[in-house]
Amino acid sequence: MSYTIPIGPYHPALEEPVHARLVTEGELITDAEVFVGYNHRGIEKIAQERNFIQTTVLVERVCGICSHSHAMTYCIALENIAGLEVPRRGSYIRAIIEELERIHSHMLWLGIACHIIGHDSLFMQTWNYREKVMDALEHLTGNRVNYAMNIVGGARRDINDEQRAMLIKLCDDLEPEMNHLRDLLIGDKTVAMRTKGVGILTTEQAIDLGAVGPHARASGVNIDVRRDAPYNCYDEFEFDVPVLDSCDVYARVVVRVLEIYESMKIIRQAVEQLPEGPINLGNKFPRIPAGEFLARHEAPRGQLTYKVVTDGGQNNYRLSIHVPTFRNAPTIPTMLKGNSVADAGLIVACIDPCFSCLDR
Repeated sequence: MSYTIPIGPYHPALEEPVHARLVTEGELITDAEVFVGYNHRGIEKIAQERNFIQTTVLVERVCGICSHSHAMTYCIALENIAGLEVPRRGSYIRAIIEELERIHSHMLWLGIACHIIGHDSLFMQTWNYREKVMDALEHLTGNRVNYAMNIVGGARRDINDEQRAMLIKLCDDLEPEMNHLRDLLIGDKTVAMRTKGVGILTTEQAIDLGAVGPHARASGVNIDVRRDAPYNCYDEFEFDVPVLDSCDVYARVVVRVLEIYESMKIIRQAVEQLPEGPINLGNKFPRIPAGEFLARHEAPRGQLTYKVVTDGGQNNYRLSIHVPTFRNAPTIPTMLKGNSVADAGLIVACIDPCFSCLDR
């Protein structure tokens, strides 16, 4: 007999409101739909009534986990419209904060995934390591969530020698802890039983549905904006892009673990090679002429796109934000089909969704 089972919009296994409707035969999911739209805040409309400085603050609040990514992508778009060149030291500082944010975002997701499968000891251990990254971000920026490190023309705060030493020590301390965490996540029987062969999204399906970020790379799609369309001096750093082809939740776990190592590699290079000079273009805010630009950025969850249109005034004429969850959410029904109801929460969560980002 066929049953329809609703999950959400408020469900203990999901951190944000999303509604999934499952059609089942017994425990087997035969069809699925996903409904969003519970967090709409009208940020794109509000941006049309704010000036560029106010909008930098506004878009940082699209998402608490990748707030730096949003503010930086918006600033990059304005800098390209105005023809501004960010000082190299400012670009390096942006990259350092970006990679710290990526580490903390991936650790947050890994912890939530462990919690959903019932491995709470591993969840707490993962978040214990994440706390050290959050402390480093607070030490560098003064904040644990919205870092306020971006202004049009560069970085808002400099990094001194003491903070550079702190970052090197963070990577030195985090690497053996990550080795231990990697062995547990990749080798633990509970994790393997709940993730291997679960939520399959083939390479062809990932391409057809437009998946991005670690979610796409776990399905064999070799894309990364940092490498394919470098920004913030990423063309000066050496790093690998982890890609797996097992196309299941287990691959999504492994890709994020491997990306943490690559982020630490980038941070080390940025700290050691940090150029001398200014971090921004000074106190005078540059005039933004009429124009438009589409900026792409590799946020922790995948490609983040900002289309900014200006008319020569002090406010945005139009701001359009496309977030990674917007691109990855359509893959959820495909991944749900053929799995058990018990795995539904984990499959929805495996894209690392941010429905606040998605609804804006």
